[in-house]
Amino acid sequence: MLKLVFVLFVIAALFVARNAYAAESGFTPGLRTLVDAHNCYPYNGKYADRIDRALATGTPLAIENDLGWYTDTATGKSRIVVAHGKPYSGDEPGLREYFFEKVRPLVEKALKDGNKGDWPLITLNINDLRGVDPEFFKAVLDLMCEYESWLCTSIKQAPPDSITPLDIKPVLVLTAGGKNETRFFYDEVPIGAKLRLFGHADANPANNFRRWLNHSWRDIETEGQRKAGEWTPEKAAKLNAVVKDAHSRGYWIRFYTLNGHPAAMMLSDGLDPSYNFGSIQAVKHRWQAAIEAHVDFIATDQSAELAALLKAERL
Repeated sequence: MLKLVFVLFVIAALFVARNAYAAESGFTPGLRTLVDAHNCYPYNGKYADRIDRALATGTPLAIENDLGWYTDTATGKSRIVVAHGKPYSGDEPGLREYFFEKVRPLVEKALKDGNKGDWPLITLNINDLRGVDPEFFKAVLDLMCEYESWLCTSIKQAPPDSITPLDIKPVLVLTAGGKNETRFFYDEVPIGAKLRLFGHADANPANNFRRWLNHSWRDIETEGQRKAGEWTPEKAAKLNAVVKDAHSRGYWIRFYTLNGHPAAMMLSDGLDPSYNFGSIQAVKHRWQAAIEAHVDFIATDQSAELAALLKAERL
């Protein structure tokens, strides 16, 4: 009997230690809510300061960069571009210079200081990889290998590869969970090697690769942002249930995209009207509800306003 009690004690201690490690790093789902700077990249040469504006709100935060695969017709050479979609002009920035080298001062300072309390400082969300060429996905992985010392990683285990604590670093990279992402970022990674990008899923418990869920706000208000109407206790209850379910299965959860701005901003800042609740008051109700529900990532084009609300919540 004493032997059984001892074994149970050891198991419980290991469980507590594992969760304490995750909690200390701000990494357990539901422990912190972050601004997720939606479509944080230029459109057709415009709005190139989006990443600067996002970083100016402070860290920790998430930054969304969509990627494409541009081939120069003159040289036949291809490269990763940060862009919303085709047609590409060839003037689009690359992920290296637009994101990694932009955040280098922050990351290098964080590594030097060694204060892991807010790590990861930046979550890079590359949910949209717009390409099918295997060389595209290999190039993305190669770039992650180049910056590996900055990245949160995990060691791939033999099946079943259940979720395990990450080696926490200043940057976390999230990606999609399609067949190409799964193949190149997980399936072809040897057992015992590092996972550098983490995919999303739709169902089942989280595992070592699939660690987050990406929800449209229509999953809460089916009529969409433009016709959402009043925020109600019933909607809040639905939001809480969806978030609680995600966290119970080990996932971080992201909702996109919650804006509330004048129509003029859609022209000046190139914003999608379908994500607009129409006023800052309307969107603040949703932001507040998402914070109270412990949503992990709130995607918005109004990073400064959401960051201010989150800062007030922390005081």
